[in-house]
Amino acid sequence: MASLDTLRPFIRLSVTNPGSDSSSAFGRGVANLCLGVRDTGSLNAAAKSMGMAYSKAWRIMKDTEAALGVQLLDRDGAHGSTLTEEGNLILDTYIEIEKILQEQAEKLLAKSLA
Repeated sequence: MASLDTLRPFIRLSVTNPGSDSSSAFGRGVANLCLGVRDTGSLNAAAKSMGMAYSKAWRIMKDTEAALGVQLLDRDGAHGSTLTEEGNLILDTYIEIEKILQEQAEKLLAKSLA
């Protein structure tokens, strides 16, 4: 059995629209797709790098956009995709919140197990 000092918290963050009937949310999977689009300029390339079919990535992004009421990607057909201004803002904010929460969770767990 592992000792308590090997335990680490794992934070799961989701951004949702409380006014939406959809259960879709901006979470780690959508964030990873957005990071892939930012890095490659292509939703298809982002999906492939995650071992995901393009059709699934497309559906996830469309469902998330509909649920949030925000367009995350500008799609240019065969020329790829880019994040919208709102998409970049949500992604950057998501990453920052996740980082802060993870750091705080690690500090709290370490303090409680000390």
